[in-house]
Amino acid sequence: QVQLVESGGGLVQPGGSLRLSCAASGFSFSTSLMSWVRQAPGQGPEWISSIDFSSHNTIYADSVKGRFTVSRDNAEKTLYLQMNNLKPEDTALYYCARGGWGTAPTRVYWGQGTQVTVSS
Repeated sequence: QVQLVESGGGLVQPGGSLRLSCAASGFSFSTSLMSWVRQAPGQGPEWISSIDFSSHNTIYADSVKGRFTVSRDNAEKTLYLQMNNLKPEDTALYYCARGGWGTAPTRVYWGQGTQVTVSS
């Protein structure tokens, strides 16, 4: 069964950085598109980034373009999200997800999430 476990969230000041990780198991990670999705309190899910199997192609939502970088290590079955120049509006629960390309995949393929809070 698909299992995705996110880590690396926390409290950071505006302008700071965090690196999220997502450990994958239970499916063929190296042949799966992967995405990051976030959800702020009281709001719907927001797709923010996807990466293809080989890391040759990545796409980002306009809200994070130029500040966030998605990457993956297929040997370690791990997905990453490097977040720089964080803003208060980036505060949300961040999920990694199997699949998706420009949109969030169905929630059944999401992990449990890791909280990111940007505040001074």
